[in-house]
Amino acid sequence: MVWDRQTKMEYEWKPDEQGLQQILQLLKESQSPDTTIQRTVQQKLEQLNQYPDFNNYLIFVLTKLKSEDEPTRSLSGLILKNNVKAHFQNFPNGVTDFIKSECLNNIGDSSPLIRATVGILITTIASKGELQNWPDLLPKLCSLLDSEDYNTCEGAFGALQKICEDSAEILDSDVLDRPLNIMIPKFLQFFKHSSPKIRSHAVACVNQFIISRTQALMLHIDSFIENLFALAGDEEPEVRKNVCRALVMLLEVRMDRLLPHMHNIVEYMLQRTQDQDENVALEACEFWLTLAEQPICKDVLVRHLPKLIPVLVNGMKYSDIDIILLKGDVEEDETIPDSEQDIRPRFHRSRTVAQQHDEDGIEEEDDDDDEIDDDDTISDWNLRKCSAAALDVLANVYRDELLPHILPLLKELLFHHEWVVKESGILVLGAIAEGCMQGMIPYLPELIPHLIQCLSDKKALVRSITCWTLSRYAHWVVSQPPDTYLKPLMTELLKRILDSNKRVQEAACSAFATLEEEACTELVPYLAYILDTLVFAFSKYQHKNLLILYDAIGTLADSVGHHLNKPEYIQMLMPPLIQKWNMLKDEDKDLFPLLECLSSVATALQSGFLPYCEPVYQRCVNLVQKTLAQAMLNNAQPDQYEAPDKDFMIVALDLLSGLAEGLGGNIEQLVARSNILTLMYQCMQDKMPEVRQSSFALLGDLTKACFQHVKPCIADFMPILGTNLNPEFISVCNNATWAIGEISIQMGIEMQPYIPMVLHQLVEIINRPNTPKTLLENTAITIGRLGYVCPQEVAPMLQQFIRPWCTSLRNIRDNEEKDSAFRGICTMISVNPSGVIQDFIFFCDAVASWINPKDDLRDMFCKVLQSWRL
Repeated sequence: MVWDRQTKMEYEWKPDEQGLQQILQLLKESQSPDTTIQRTVQQKLEQLNQYPDFNNYLIFVLTKLKSEDEPTRSLSGLILKNNVKAHFQNFPNGVTDFIKSECLNNIGDSSPLIRATVGILITTIASKGELQNWPDLLPKLCSLLDSEDYNTCEGAFGALQKICEDSAEILDSDVLDRPLNIMIPKFLQFFKHSSPKIRSHAVACVNQFIISRTQALMLHIDSFIENLFALAGDEEPEVRKNVCRALVMLLEVRMDRLLPHMHNIVEYMLQRTQDQDENVALEACEFWLTLAEQPICKDVLVRHLPKLIPVLVNGMKYSDIDIILLKGDVEEDETIPDSEQDIRPRFHRSRTVAQQHDEDGIEEEDDDDDEIDDDDTISDWNLRKCSAAALDVLANVYRDELLPHILPLLKELLFHHEWVVKESGILVLGAIAEGCMQGMIPYLPELIPHLIQCLSDKKALVRSITCWTLSRYAHWVVSQPPDTYLKPLMTELLKRILDSNKRVQEAACSAFATLEEEACTELVPYLAYILDTLVFAFSKYQHKNLLILYDAIGTLADSVGHHLNKPEYIQMLMPPLIQKWNMLKDEDKDLFPLLECLSSVATALQSGFLPYCEPVYQRCVNLVQKTLAQAMLNNAQPDQYEAPDKDFMIVALDLLSGLAEGLGGNIEQLVARSNILTLMYQCMQDKMPEVRQSSFALLGDLTKACFQHVKPCIADFMPILGTNLNPEFISVCNNATWAIGEISIQMGIEMQPYIPMVLHQLVEIINRPNTPKTLLENTAITIGRLGYVCPQEVAPMLQQFIRPWCTSLRNIRDNEEKDSAFRGICTMISVNPSGVIQDFIFFCDAVASWINPKDDLRDMFCKVLQSWRL
C-alpha cells in the first residue's frame, strides 16, 4: 500500500482501510512471544514514524476501533505514548490537535484498561511541556470530575493523578497561573465520594504535594488532615494505604499540625501496621521509621512501646507467600545454576584515600553493609524488612530502655519449636544489635553459643538469618578470648560457606567478610584453614555466590595484609583467581568484583604478587585504553557508537593502584613499558567524577612507587589537580589533595611554581564548615607537606589555617604522612612565628597527640615550644 507523505490534516480525519489493516496486523504480531518477530515489528513501527498521520492511526485504534480487543487497542495507545516521548516536537499541528481532542473525548471509555491508557497518554503529552500549550486540559479534566457518569469521573481522576505525579513542580508555579489553588480544594471535596476508587484517586492526588509543602495545600492543611481522619476506617485498602502514606509524609513536613492528635494517630498506625492487606500494613509500618528520625520520637512513643514492639516483632515473621517465593522448602539447591535475573547489578565503589585513626582501621564515610538484607529475591521492600528496620532505628533511639519490652518476647521466640517463629526471633536479635549492644552484653555468653548451634539448623532459612545476626555481634565476639567464641564461630561459618543451600552460602560469605573486618590479624593463625574453605568454594559455587566469594577473599586480604604473603598461601589462592581471570572476557561485568578482589590481594601480597603482575597490569591498561577509545567514538558519533561502561576503566585504575601500592618500586619496569601516564592524563579530565577520583588515587600511588616516570608529566598534571580541588565532589577532591601532598614530598623545592595553583583552594577547604573528616585530614597533611618543601611560599598564610589544621590532625595515628606534615608546620612557624600567636594552644594540643615522634621531629617540637617561652 502507498502512504501519502503529504496528507492534508483535516480535523475529521479518516483512516485508509488498507493502512489500518496493516497497523492492526503489526499490533497483533507484536504480542507474539517470539523475540525475532518482536524485533521485526519494532523496526517496521520505527519506519512508519516517517509518515505524518501514522500517529492518527494509533489514536484511532485506541479510541474509535471498539470492535478490536482491548489489549490491542491499549497497545496502540502505548506505542503512541512512546512516539510522543521520542518525536512529539515533530508531530504536525493537525495530528497533535486530533490526538488531544480524541483523548479528552474518550477519557470516560467503558473499559478501565482503555481509560488508564488514555490517562497515560495525556500525562505524557502534558509532561512534554504541553501543559502550557494545552490550556483547556486541566479545566476540562476538573469539570469532568463532576460528571454523573462514573467512568468519566474515574477516567478524569486517573489522568489527573498521573499529571500530579509527573508534573507536580510546574503545577505549583506561576507558569500556569497556579491551578492548584482551584484543584486542591476540588480534590478535597471528593474524599467523601461514594466510590472507593474515586476516594483513593483524590487522596493520591493531594499526597503529591505534601513533601514539597505546596502553598495551595498548606492553606487547606487543617481541612486535609480532618478529611484524612474521616477516612481512617475506610473499607477500601487502597484508600487506607493512601491515608497512611499521607500521615507518614505529614510527619516530616507538618509535625506541628499532627502533634495535638499524636496519641490517636499512633493508635491508628498500630492498627494499620496489623492490617489484613499487606500493602496497607507496609505503608503504615513506614510511620515508625519516619517517626524515629524526629526529635520528639522518644517522648511520643514511650507509652506505646508495650503495644508497638510486639506488633513489629510479629511483622518480622515470614508470611506464607514469602516462604513460597523464597522456595523456603527447598533445602539443597547448590547444583542448580542461577538465572541471570537473580544477579543484581554490582556498583564499584571507587578508591578513596583515608587516614588511619587511633581507635580503628580506615574511616569509611558511609558504612551501609549492615542493612537488613536477608531475602533479596522477594520484592526488595516488604513488611518483614520494614518491621526489622523500624525495630533497628527504635533500638538506636531508646537504646537499652527497649530491652524490657523485647527480652521476654525473645526468650519465647528463640527457643520456639516452629522454625518460622524461631527464625523471626533470630532476626529480632540481629535488628537490635546496634542500638542495644550494651544491654545485651550480659546475655551474649549464653546467646552466642545458642546461635552458633542454630548455624546447623535443618531449615536453610534459619541457618541463613543466623549468619547475618552473628555478623551483627562480630565486634563483641572478637573482643573476647579467641578460643571462647571466635574459633567456634569461625569453624561453623566456614562450614556454612560450603552449605548445600545457595542462600546460606551467600549469608555465610557476607557474615564471614564482616567477621574478617572485625578480627583482622586475629585470623592469622587460622589462615590455612580459611583459605582451604574459600578455595574449595570456588569449585562449588554458582554464578551469583562466586561474586560474593570474591568479596570475602578481598576482605580477608585487607584484614590480614602481609601475613598472606607466604608461598603456601599464595599457591592455594592465586591459581583459582587467575583461572577465573583468564576465563572472563573484557566486557564481562564479573570482572568488577574479581578486579576489586585482586586489588586487595595484590596490596596484601606485595612482592608475592610479582609472578602474576605482568598480565594483570597489561590487561588493566588495555581496559582503560579500550574504554577511553570507545568514549571518544561515542562523543564523535553518538548515534553510531554506544557509550562505554566506564566502571571497567574505574575498576582497572583501582587495581593498578593496588598493584602500585603492593609492588612499590617493582612496578617501575611495567610503567616504563606502557602508556599509562598518557591514559591517566585523559582519565583525570573525564566528565565522570568517579573516573577522576580513581585516576588521582593512582597518580598518588605511582608517585610513591616510581616518581621518575611521573615527574616529566607534573607540569601537565598540576593544573588539573588544582581545578579538581572542589569540595562539591568530596572523593575527587580528597584524592586530588592526597596526590598533591605525595607529589610535593617527591618534588621538594621544585614544587615552588605550582603552589599558587593549589594553596588558596586548600586553605578554603580546611576552613569550610561541615567538611568530612577524611577530606579535612588529607587537606591538613597536604598543606603541611607543601609548607615542608616550600616554607617561604606557604608560611605567610599560616594564620589563615593553623587552628583547623591542628584540630584536624590531633586524632590520626602516628605515620609517615603525619610526620612530614608536622615537620612542615614547625618549619613554617620558624619562618612566620607571628602566624601562630593567637592559636598557639591548638598547636600544643596537636603536638600532644603524638605517641612516639622520631627524635629529630621531637627536637623540632622542642625548638618551637622553647622559642615561645623566651
